[in-house]
Amino acid sequence: MSTFKKFLHLPAAPGILLFIAAVCSLVAANTPLQDAYHAFLDIIIHFQFGDFKIHKPAILWINDGLMAIFFLLVGLEIKREVLQGHLSTPAQFMLPAIAAIGGLAAPALIYYALNMDDSITAHGWAIPAATDIAFALGVMMLLGDRVPPALKVTLVALAVIDDLAAIIIIALFYTSKLSLLSLGVAGVMTVILFIMNRMKVMKISPYVIVGIILWGAVLKSGVHATLAGVVIGLMIPMRDVKTDHSPLIKLEHILHPWVAFFILPLFAFSNAGVSFGDVTLETLQNPVTIGIAAGLFFGKQIGVMLITFLFKVIKVISLPKDTSWMQYYGMALLTGIGFTMSLFIGNLAFETQEYAASIRIGVIGGSMLAGIAGYTILVLTTKRPNEK
Repeated sequence: MSTFKKFLHLPAAPGILLFIAAVCSLVAANTPLQDAYHAFLDIIIHFQFGDFKIHKPAILWINDGLMAIFFLLVGLEIKREVLQGHLSTPAQFMLPAIAAIGGLAAPALIYYALNMDDSITAHGWAIPAATDIAFALGVMMLLGDRVPPALKVTLVALAVIDDLAAIIIIALFYTSKLSLLSLGVAGVMTVILFIMNRMKVMKISPYVIVGIILWGAVLKSGVHATLAGVVIGLMIPMRDVKTDHSPLIKLEHILHPWVAFFILPLFAFSNAGVSFGDVTLETLQNPVTIGIAAGLFFGKQIGVMLITFLFKVIKVISLPKDTSWMQYYGMALLTGIGFTMSLFIGNLAFETQEYAASIRIGVIGGSMLAGIAGYTILVLTTKRPNEK
């Protein structure tokens, strides 16, 4: 097997590739390549089918189109985890659900506390509440079998619940002016998907065709188009009882490499590029920058640890098997890697690009601090099985 193929099979490969994409975007935005970089993002791509038209620059096709495929994968993962995975029993669901609540609330409160005097910047309260599952899990996977398997499972489950919460937040708080006609079409497409599911349509292609129409309707409705991906994912059947074939797992396996090795790195490359020439002392001192960075680094660890400790004291939950408090703390730090999810919500939070540099600096800075700190704690508190 070639070195490249070996790399692609590494569990940490998606996280490493995300990091490389972010570095490349920063290099492109701060060298003579910056004109080519921005020209790429501004390429106009036009699509028309009859009276239906989409006329958007490349970056919006990436953020509204390709990221809908990412959220389709998220929808598939959520459904699979709830039906037969890490969230399929109350006991499995309890710890990551409680930890996720703390990990959502504390960062949002920290950000809001620093921006409450400005109604515009306060709208970004959800930016530090998200966790980048690929990056966070990638950092943990760098440690291999040093990390207790139950701790990895907890991180995955927590991040899945975190993504579900992010989806709900986007739907409720980050929508623009609504088009009732487009919403009506989206509603009809959703009903059709539901009927197909109940009629046990097991071919994937009909769901894709209806799903594309649903995406177009949601795009025009004012609700963020990526939410269509989640709806489609939740409607894909889990299993064909007659043949034991799983359309959901099949589609998940098809999409995963595309999302991990193309869509998310492309999103990171397109959205993480901030010109340091635009970064001033005022940018670093901006409450948006500080609120995001502090929310990710301090808020995530405080929220996850505090609520876990409280519910552990009253014996509602217990720590993952073979996991110490310090190892759990390392995991809590890793949930502060917001990166792609935080950048994504940041793009929705403000109508103008006035705070773009602050968002990117805050997200990248907070995520890097959380990742380095979490990795360090886990290295210091874990040993390889043969070293124990």
